[in-house]
Amino acid sequence: MKPVTVPFFISHQGCPHTCVFCDQRTISGASGSLPSGEQIRTRIDLWRSTAGNRPLEVAFFGGTFTALPEEMQADLLEPLQPLLRDGVLSTVRISTRPDCIDDDRVAWLAERGVRIIELGVQSMADTVLAASGRGHCAADSLNAIRCIKNFGLTVGAQLMPGLPNDTPETSLASLEQVILAGADFLRIYPTVVLKGTELARRYTAGEFVPLSLDRGVSLCKLLLQRAMQTGVPVIRIGLQADQGLSGETVLAGCWHPALGQMVRSRMYADLVDHFVASGACATVYCHPARISDVIGMGRSNLLRQAERGVRIEAVPDASLKREELKVLTENTCTIYSILKDITYSIHEV
Repeated sequence: MKPVTVPFFISHQGCPHTCVFCDQRTISGASGSLPSGEQIRTRIDLWRSTAGNRPLEVAFFGGTFTALPEEMQADLLEPLQPLLRDGVLSTVRISTRPDCIDDDRVAWLAERGVRIIELGVQSMADTVLAASGRGHCAADSLNAIRCIKNFGLTVGAQLMPGLPNDTPETSLASLEQVILAGADFLRIYPTVVLKGTELARRYTAGEFVPLSLDRGVSLCKLLLQRAMQTGVPVIRIGLQADQGLSGETVLAGCWHPALGQMVRSRMYADLVDHFVASGACATVYCHPARISDVIGMGRSNLLRQAERGVRIEAVPDASLKREELKVLTENTCTIYSILKDITYSIHEV
């Protein structure tokens, strides 16, 4: 059963760098203060009251958890210890930088119930990391992933395609390298230009050209498909709309409040485009969880097919995998898969 995540945003706390894209106070929607023990317990109680029988996990997002002074880390983790012992909490996850991970830190965290560590890898190209002011290199990310895995913990990697000096080729190579290193899951956050950042200055001065929404979606389709083919889940595509982002804070870049759904929806539309001839009528069966993706936001996929003279009906079918579509036309009934029946090319991005 998927746990209910009780989130705590620690903003820019602990981070020793200000990357060119970063405005953590905006994207975390939080001030610079850390939650007190009482605030932590109160929020957990509130979420527990609505969780039903689902397990709870606590997640500390934003900032760089392991760069905080150890006493501050202890202040955040100590209120969780009795809840972990009593089974109220199933696990704790944190976010941090690759260059703030080592054996001593991971051992200390594991003793206090941390079971999932997310790393802000962003890119595995040193030229991209340098141009983005990250302050670490790709080797730090590889070492951090291996270190966490050596302690039996789950490790996630956050990637940011579209950073300065990035290309579709380097974005794809970054994804493949973190998967090969052992990442258990991924988040893909296409770069956005936030007001007040160094990247905003470069964008305004004409020194940086961000990914457009369309190019970003095309790149994310490629990255998502490759991750799916390797069996590594992508648990999030795009920053969340409720994290302080709006038309006033996002100046440019690949951002949409439902970017992940947009990416998946276009992948299903590509399948239908490829295998349903213009002018045909078809019934498209999909996993029940994918009905809205097949239809598209605002029925966009149905409208897209109508422009080709295609009329489709989307029907749920629990026997299908989430990446599959069963297409029934007048003469055929065939199951197609996003994993193997469409091919995305870097050259299309």
